[in-house]
Amino acid sequence: MFLNTVLVVLTDLAARLLGNTVFRQHFHLLLSAVVMFSPALSFWVSQHSIFARKSHFLYRIFLRSGWGWTCVFVGSFVFLLSFSIRRSLALSIRHLSRLGVAGGLWLTFCKLLDHLENATGSCYESLITDQGATSGQPMLVLREGESKSECLKAGMLWRGYEVSEDVFLLCLCCLLLAEETAVFGPYLSLGGISDAPLRILFLFCVLLLVLWIFLLFCLLAYFPQFPTQLLGGALGCLSWRGLYQGWYRLGPSWYCPGRPGVGLLNTKTSSVEAEDAQLSHNHCN
Repeated sequence: MFLNTVLVVLTDLAARLLGNTVFRQHFHLLLSAVVMFSPALSFWVSQHSIFARKSHFLYRIFLRSGWGWTCVFVGSFVFLLSFSIRRSLALSIRHLSRLGVAGGLWLTFCKLLDHLENATGSCYESLITDQGATSGQPMLVLREGESKSECLKAGMLWRGYEVSEDVFLLCLCCLLLAEETAVFGPYLSLGGISDAPLRILFLFCVLLLVLWIFLLFCLLAYFPQFPTQLLGGALGCLSWRGLYQGWYRLGPSWYCPGRPGVGLLNTKTSSVEAEDAQLSHNHCN
């Protein structure tokens, strides 16, 4: 009973924050500020910290499969919420299709960025010379005619025009999580039924959002790479804006899945206050 009370209190507070209009309108600005100014913290953070090593388990377990973790938790939450309200598999699949669209966009951009790096890059061989030993940096000798795969297999360095895919993915996942979980607050205000499994999934999504923000902060502070990380963050924000602030606003149709909560928040209720809350939410959207 005590644990259930704690769960209800925590999820209510988180749902109220994520569903707040001010938070939803300015979260992308907060994320942009993190991407722009966090690299400056590299002058103060300790390089002996456990987060200064990319072999840390948080990077290995979560960052390398960030999209998978996001799909598992967000997909489970979206499906359970939509299906528990309408009992319509088609409606649930339509809302889940937003994850498929975002995943396809992410994979497409990753392929394009990889081709860009291959087209603009060159292969360099690292040579230790007396001058390099004195300065502490090896000399890089250009090797012409090498492809990226051949270059890396030979143990050499490939230098090309890069955009940070890690920052791109973390920014996109953070904005996607904020959009998809923001529905839970208005849903609770309308008197929607929320049992323990739904609240636990929502809480896991909130914790995952906090983890992605923390990992984004660590990458920027401990491994600053300007301007590649800035370009990755900008690409993530532009992807979110193009999907959630652009395409999805067209409304549900055969070519558009619609915004989160469309077709779910108009539950029948006799309470005038619930109807006013719904109208206010629709106006904000």
